[in-house]
Amino acid sequence: MQELLLQNNLSPSGADLLFWWHYRVKSTHPCTEDLALKTQKFLKENISFDLPTIDKVHESEDRTVKFLFRLSDLYKVETVLLPFNQKYTICLSTQVGCAMNCSFCFTGTQGLTRNLSTDEIVGQFIGAYRWLKKNRPTEAKVLNIVFMGQGEPLHNFDSVKKATEIFLTHRGPALASLRVTISTSGYLPGLKRWTSEMPGVNIALSLHSPFEEKRNKLIPINQRYPLSEVLECLDQIPMKRKQFVTYEYLLIKDFNDGDEDAHATGKLLKEKRAIINLIPFNPFPGSEYQRPAFDRVENFRKILAGYNLPAMIRGTKGDDILAACGQLNTGKLKGEENKNYFLLEASLP
Repeated sequence: MQELLLQNNLSPSGADLLFWWHYRVKSTHPCTEDLALKTQKFLKENISFDLPTIDKVHESEDRTVKFLFRLSDLYKVETVLLPFNQKYTICLSTQVGCAMNCSFCFTGTQGLTRNLSTDEIVGQFIGAYRWLKKNRPTEAKVLNIVFMGQGEPLHNFDSVKKATEIFLTHRGPALASLRVTISTSGYLPGLKRWTSEMPGVNIALSLHSPFEEKRNKLIPINQRYPLSEVLECLDQIPMKRKQFVTYEYLLIKDFNDGDEDAHATGKLLKEKRAIINLIPFNPFPGSEYQRPAFDRVENFRKILAGYNLPAMIRGTKGDDILAACGQLNTGKLKGEENKNYFLLEASLP
């Protein structure tokens, strides 16, 4: 922003004020206070401050909030606010659809339509926060951001990186780096860029199986980017003192929820700085998979604990409004009415 103002013979000091006004205050109105009239005129003529439009809002009995955002080209994506102790984690989408074709995810059935731009990613955050401030003013605090919504974040690396930098900016939302988590299915080209380009935020890997054959079925890109190469790349990412890699493990009945799977996972991760999220599968229309019984999930957790691995069972939030993990499907054609509202559940980092 400083460079843009300088290039147009305007004072670069306006950049700090604009970041504070639009990213910290989260105002959608033009900034006029303490901003030069020449700068105001330039912004009015050249810059848009429009946000994605909230098309639908669904509120769960557990106070989870799901937004359907309409973009300028009429495509739609979903965003979710997850409550905890009168504060929230926000789960952001990064693409319309997804190219990864994961067999356990409803999003994977629709293919990739396009990447979201940086402003569309940040716009979800601002739009959801403004709704929260208006409708739940005593709880208007978003402490964590997770890139776990629709799409593969590292497949849209540049926009996700830039959005992350904005979230961390002191004059902007000013989140601490450990309050931001980016999830990936193991998209190796993005992982290889992480160490040298991405700010020091948290990373989460969709693991789902330690066995290549099973992971190939669940995450087809594993055939192109094998788990061994993905883990090697993760091991090279520098970690801060209290930072870990989160491994997401979706438990599917009679497929990857057995003792053999648990022991193999424990052996694979026991020497790593790892936290494991166990996610019981949530069925969606047409899925071949089923949700395991709770005792199977708890048994899996106990086996991992035997390898001194911290494993948490992710509780389902917002399932009464179709807000459970893997059920997002919003990629309708331009101009077409969107009749189905599904989204991914996000966990705390």
